[in-house]
Amino acid sequence: MSKQNPSRETELVRASLKKRYAREQRFQWYGRIAVMLGFVFLFILLADIVTKGSPAFTQQYLKIPVDLSHDALDLGELPNEQELRRGDYSGAIKSSLRDMFPEVKNRSQKKQLYRLVSIGGEYQLRDAVLANPSLFGGPVDVWLLAHSEAASYLKGQISRDTPEIERRVKDLQMDWLDRLQQEGRTESRFNFLFFTSGDSREPELAGIRAALVGSFYTLMVTFLVAFPIGVLAAVYLEEFAPRNRLTDLIEININNLAAVPSIVFGLLGLAVFINFFELPRSAPLVGGIVLSLMTLPTIIITSRAAIGAVSPSIREASMGIGASKLQTVFHHVLPVAMPGILTGSIIGMAQALGESAPLLMIGMVAFIMDVPGGVTDPSTVLPVQIFLWADSPERGFTEKTSAAIMVLMGFLILMNALAIYLRKRFELK
Repeated sequence: MSKQNPSRETELVRASLKKRYAREQRFQWYGRIAVMLGFVFLFILLADIVTKGSPAFTQQYLKIPVDLSHDALDLGELPNEQELRRGDYSGAIKSSLRDMFPEVKNRSQKKQLYRLVSIGGEYQLRDAVLANPSLFGGPVDVWLLAHSEAASYLKGQISRDTPEIERRVKDLQMDWLDRLQQEGRTESRFNFLFFTSGDSREPELAGIRAALVGSFYTLMVTFLVAFPIGVLAAVYLEEFAPRNRLTDLIEININNLAAVPSIVFGLLGLAVFINFFELPRSAPLVGGIVLSLMTLPTIIITSRAAIGAVSPSIREASMGIGASKLQTVFHHVLPVAMPGILTGSIIGMAQALGESAPLLMIGMVAFIMDVPGGVTDPSTVLPVQIFLWADSPERGFTEKTSAAIMVLMGFLILMNALAIYLRKRFELK
């Protein structure tokens, strides 16, 4: 029986090892390339959102010399507060614009001229006069909010090189805005209205306050319903439930519910909570209940995993000194598992914050201007507000959409950061 040459065997082993190491190196490079591509695409996405959304955080104002005499406002010489509130501020602004640009004669040009100032300018002027009645009686230079189309030109978003038929801002309007800019009658300010006002048909007046308050109420209901039920269900299934076919069936269904499309929960909410129980449509109460049903499987699964990861020695030590099963679970097991439970719960809440499909089914897609005062008032949420703005053709809503996405992403990052912080803090305890 012949024996192979030892040197030949060594060479074969070395060649095999060389190929094995080469495959390992290629696999590592595939992983690095995949991670790099993921970061590149994420950077492109974030850069696009930030680039489009940043202009929404500034507003353009025009300095207009408005005649606030009693003739211009169609009021008496000594009007009271109620009469001042009914003054013709829109007519006064239009008259002042005509005086600033006397060359404007025909009706079409006048309509273009009036569109330089936002429709909210008259309410802004009225509030200024009510706050300071001494303004009444004569011409006063007032900073008025520019129309979204005029603002887009002042922000540099519209170029003269674009054919006039393809843009909303016409050549005459550009000339007027250039003239105002040269006279120092334009100013850029931080857009506080974006955070302090509700939705509006006019892009320059639209804000996210109503959507933020609606999201808060909806998440509050979601947390109050989903967290206690989810944690108690996890404790029962993991610590007290007998191992039989019924509990196996329950566990399978919980895992399957975690993969059900979110719009199915919206259909359930529409059929049960609105049509059967006749709860109010477009209300945070119904939205929170629907989102809690969608979040429950996530909370139950993560809570069970956290409870199951607790060392058996903790249970044995507690039982060994005479504690009951209930005392062992709530005094020893749950505190140790709480970091994982909180992490899973906050991640589930973050998922609920970004949902829009189930809320569309229960009517939270309605146009809401007023800030809701409770969980039963008509409301909308931030993802649905983004959906509504994304469907609007005006350019001003395009930047508002991206800005709202930035705010939503900021809240999601904060919620995930809170989950990490709470986990670390409880782990230290």
